[in-house]
Amino acid sequence: MKKLITTTAAILALSFPFVVQAMDHSGHAMEHKSAAAHEEVVDGVKATFNVQTMADAMKDMGMEMPKGVKETHHISVSFKDAKSGKALTEGTVTIKVQNPDKTAQTKDLMGMHGHFGADYELAKSGKYGVMCKFQLKDGKSRQAKFWYSAK
Repeated sequence: MKKLITTTAAILALSFPFVVQAMDHSGHAMEHKSAAAHEEVVDGVKATFNVQTMADAMKDMGMEMPKGVKETHHISVSFKDAKSGKALTEGTVTIKVQNPDKTAQTKDLMGMHGHFGADYELAKSGKYGVMCKFQLKDGKSRQAKFWYSAK
């Protein structure tokens, strides 16, 4: 029963992204141990992007990878006020990933563990364009983009 609950929780947390306001999950730390894939300051907000394999993301949460998950990577972004360094955890975030074959995946990120995240299928080797639109509590719309190479 515990395994079923854990698997269901993992699927809900990682496979059903939707726009929500971020919630404080300070009691459930999820640390990104890999180096940031991209950092950028946009209109006073520092955006830090991480790209992890699903296996690594699940391991960081102390969970096993559920069977049948087609997404291969977890993309997350955290925001901080560029001057004060204060975490900005409320708002809406959408990331569009342009695949090497020019098809695209667009998802609304869910607020979790102090960051916003969603799962994507980056199974083919090549360059992926990552385009992020976000609107935080201040109501200002911002954008950031970068290239990510999958091996």
